[in-house]
Amino acid sequence: MEEDDEFDSGDELFDGVDPDQLIPDSAKRKLDGDVDESVGRSKRPQRAGDDGPAHGGIASRMQVAHDVLGQTFGYRSFRHEQEGAIETILGGKNALTIFPTGAGKSLCFQIPAMAFARIDLNEGSRSPGEHGITIVVSPLIALMKDQVDALVRRSVPAAVIDSTKTWEQQQQTSAALREGRLRILYCAPERLNNEGFVAMMQHVRGGVRLLAVDEAHCVSEWGHSFRPEYLKVARFADEIEAERVICLTATATPKVAQDICRAFKIEPDGVFRSSSYRPNLNLRIQAVSSKQEKVPLIIQFLKENSGPTLLYVTLQQQAVELAAMLKGEGFDAAPFHAGLKVEVKTQVQDMFLANKVRIVVATIAFGMGIDKPDIRNIVHFDLPSTIEEYCQQIGRAGRDGKTSNCLFYVCPDDWYIRENFARGDLPSRQSLKGLMLDIFSRENASKPAGETFKTSHYEQCRAFDIRAQPLSTIYASLELEHGLIRAITPEYSDYRFVPTASYFTQMKTDSSREAKVILASAVQKRKFYHVDVQGIVSRTGLLRADIVRKLNQLHDTGLVELKAGGIEQRYRILRRLPQSDDEIEALVKELHGNLSQREKDALRRVKEVEDYVTGDECLALALARHFGMGLPGSKSRCGHCTHCYTGARTAMPPRPPKQVDKAGIQKILAACDARDDPRFLARIAFGIKSPRVSQLKMEKHGVFGSLADHDFESLLREFTIACDEAAA
Repeated sequence: MEEDDEFDSGDELFDGVDPDQLIPDSAKRKLDGDVDESVGRSKRPQRAGDDGPAHGGIASRMQVAHDVLGQTFGYRSFRHEQEGAIETILGGKNALTIFPTGAGKSLCFQIPAMAFARIDLNEGSRSPGEHGITIVVSPLIALMKDQVDALVRRSVPAAVIDSTKTWEQQQQTSAALREGRLRILYCAPERLNNEGFVAMMQHVRGGVRLLAVDEAHCVSEWGHSFRPEYLKVARFADEIEAERVICLTATATPKVAQDICRAFKIEPDGVFRSSSYRPNLNLRIQAVSSKQEKVPLIIQFLKENSGPTLLYVTLQQQAVELAAMLKGEGFDAAPFHAGLKVEVKTQVQDMFLANKVRIVVATIAFGMGIDKPDIRNIVHFDLPSTIEEYCQQIGRAGRDGKTSNCLFYVCPDDWYIRENFARGDLPSRQSLKGLMLDIFSRENASKPAGETFKTSHYEQCRAFDIRAQPLSTIYASLELEHGLIRAITPEYSDYRFVPTASYFTQMKTDSSREAKVILASAVQKRKFYHVDVQGIVSRTGLLRADIVRKLNQLHDTGLVELKAGGIEQRYRILRRLPQSDDEIEALVKELHGNLSQREKDALRRVKEVEDYVTGDECLALALARHFGMGLPGSKSRCGHCTHCYTGARTAMPPRPPKQVDKAGIQKILAACDARDDPRFLARIAFGIKSPRVSQLKMEKHGVFGSLADHDFESLLREFTIACDEAAA
């Protein structure tokens, strides 16, 4: 089951950075907090509500915002609550915008970012080049690149920091920051683990005027797509002394909104919410007995409803198979999922935008940032994981205001896939204890505060049968809740390259120490030459950043084709690490309890989707109420959804109770001799992949998923009995 890798490397740009070298002497801030007149701001920046002594009034600032709206972005007026959010930001306060997909959230930080310089000059508060930057934190790498490309086309000085940039491009970004030429800088939340990046933002010329937190619902554990790295964004805001913060999301329930406001110190009057209700969307739900029954219904629907269509599925293989089936039926269809090569995904997306492909059969990986106003149909073949996910996906239809259809097919089989996802992230207590003993090994525990240690999350996933997402959650808890460690700049452990014909000749004439040691140390193994960077550092005393920089330079100038891999995470010890059995046990108990609650929350969110599709009220009203709102005019019905048309709830075919298949249990026990972890055996029975399942190749065995129609808890009980008997 697919998951986009959002880890965005390229950290070498900031390795070993000296903050004093990032800005010219004339623009350095004084360390004692006194005002530096050349910069126009003190070490402690203006905070929310403090406009400084020379402000010219909010009316004049908003006039600048309107000018930017028209001159830079080509719009005549603001929409929804954009104006209120921008006024709050320009007034020096923090804000939260909860706008539906396609409602223009990005303008709420892009316009202030461009307005600051004009306002500064109008009010005489800052000199040219001292206008600071806006940092945008977003988990969506493709969306960041698309937005930067669009801004650059409008002559807005914007950049994104990611691993696809050449060394020269990275240096150009660094120079633009140093010289005060950049207005907007995009980065992924994982970037905040990079010490050099944090230091650079603490000393960036003119300071950080605005921190924009996109997809802000990720900060809340109540949110539908919680990301552990997002918990660090609020700390980052304080560390870089951002003058103001704006959080943006399309899908925040009242509880999630509270969490966001608490994390970023947003006052109630700084929250701006627009209704998710779309009067041009026809919401339809149809229940069937099996997935097989859905296919002819979808074919018939697509024949009767033309126009660009997104058909959402859960699994990558489903996307491929359904797209092939539709092509066989004469439809112009293409699959899209996270496992495809980047160039293939880009081609599918571009062809869909250009109306050269009518139907895209996609996983959740498709759709973020897609600016296509004429999508006529959204079809759900599978159950979305949450109501928020469903709302995001249907929000991509009919942005041109014309009538569009959102068809949702459901059957009892749909719940298995969702429970599979929900059940896969909770490790056993045994696995969790093994991980704690590894993190707090005797070697690590003997180190004093301030020392660092390295580890491979990949290896820990394999060794302790823990998926990547819960492992990240565990580390975030150790960092933010327990204050034991702090993530710092990760490293690649493996550098290898293929030399070109001129490599050896040019390297022999390169007099730099880095070139000489790379030439002498690179070891050929088949096609690649391998470079042991850490070994070179240990032997020669050269800086790791200089060795890596030289390797990147060789790649960028075409002398080698460089490959880097084997990411190793690094952590700084903040205080004495747990050492005794009692301390470890207490941590395991707390962490396992938290992860167990997360599993329950995931299952609860699936139940919310079930309650929505089978509920006895207008579908549009039910959606609005989920987000703490109602329909316009306090209406009780939209008049154009399945419930409004039929006057009745959608009835799901019953799911008959299943007796435990004792013979099936015995087959699994015979196929796998592991008796140390009942949850591992239950995963095999239920068809849940995990690192250990893959290591033992159990997903290829006939028993894998053989009891998928059972209740997971009943399977867990049976395998717990078997493991207890084996241990007796």
